[in-house]
Amino acid sequence: MINQIIASLLPHLPKKLVWMFSKEYIAGENLAEAIANAKKLNAQGILTTLDVLGEFITTLDEAEANKKEYLEVIEEAERAGVKGNYSLKPTFFGLLLDKNVAYSHIREVVAKAATFGNFVRIDMEDSPCTDMEIELYRKLKVEFPANVGLVIQAYLKRTLRDLENMKDIHTSEHPVNLRVCKGIYIEPESIAYKKYSDINEYFLKDIEYMFQQKMYPAIATHDIPVIEGAYELIEKYKVPCEKYEFQMLYGVTPALRRSILDKGHRMRVYVPFGKQWFGYCTRRLKENPKMAGVILKALFMKG
Repeated sequence: MINQIIASLLPHLPKKLVWMFSKEYIAGENLAEAIANAKKLNAQGILTTLDVLGEFITTLDEAEANKKEYLEVIEEAERAGVKGNYSLKPTFFGLLLDKNVAYSHIREVVAKAATFGNFVRIDMEDSPCTDMEIELYRKLKVEFPANVGLVIQAYLKRTLRDLENMKDIHTSEHPVNLRVCKGIYIEPESIAYKKYSDINEYFLKDIEYMFQQKMYPAIATHDIPVIEGAYELIEKYKVPCEKYEFQMLYGVTPALRRSILDKGHRMRVYVPFGKQWFGYCTRRLKENPKMAGVILKALFMKG
């Protein structure tokens, strides 16, 4: 109840007040701020993935503008020497309006990154988008085998099957590269695990399957039991450190992040930024009010 009240009140608070709290977790309102913060992370030995905030657009003109913004992000970040890659949400490029237009825009962004020998991660959104986003990834990976990856969500009951179905696009030279996360969207129990223990169990099953197939998992979690489980799997399969990475969100659990780095594991931080930060924050809380409690805890405990 308290979480729902907070989530409903937040959109009506002054943006300046909300920014005082959000700036811990958003890397800036513009590209220059995001690049500066990404470089600070690089100086600590941390890789980054830059993400322009925004999704679920209503016109194809917006999709075109978003594509142009991403092309500029790549150009400027490469010029600045940022050590990192890029993440994008297909709905930001019009996936729910015209999937062919969205594919064309995303292909252009991936092609741009590929000219720098770099990489674009396709974020996974809610379940109505899952098949379309896997289709996008499969199609792009054929043309850009080393330059595109996808996100999978461990709480979806279909995920292990999706992994098995990707074996045909997986090679030792260009492995399937997937960020494994728990999943944030509210989904029905018929398609998603709800218990904490079940989600953790399948998260580790996904990682184990990827290690068995010599795929490349990006292990995206702040959950200590999952991290410790991943350590055990890395040891069990004797996985070299260049064949996987851990990922975390900007501003979250910095001490835990440091401990993973100190153990010799590769770390990448998801760096969200942009003028749509307010809509992003309020929309996320509306989708999942439980996040309000997590955010408040993080604010008062500083990560």
